[in-house]
Amino acid sequence: MDTDSTIHEGCADSSTRKSHHSEKTKNSLISRLNRIEGQIRGVKGLIEKDTYCDDVLNQISSIQSALNGVGKLLLEHHMKSCVVERIHEGDEEVIAEFLKTVNKLMK
Repeated sequence: MDTDSTIHEGCADSSTRKSHHSEKTKNSLISRLNRIEGQIRGVKGLIEKDTYCDDVLNQISSIQSALNGVGKLLLEHHMKSCVVERIHEGDEEVIAEFLKTVNKLMK
């Protein structure tokens, strides 16, 4: 069952908060993170080989872009599930929490 379009259980209880991504979303995130992990190992290898700094910096920029993509995907799913659910339950503290998270991501 694809849970992307449904409200996820477990988001509102702060003592047991968990995300409940669909398998498709989870697999996409894991795949992206595996690629990023490989890119980081590649940058480490470039530094070990004394590769020209500009080339290394360009690879680091690519990694940052890829991480931003993962963050955006997680943020979208969080907003559509946990945040919406908690607002429907009358928990408006989630708005401040969400804004704090967005501010951290934008640094």
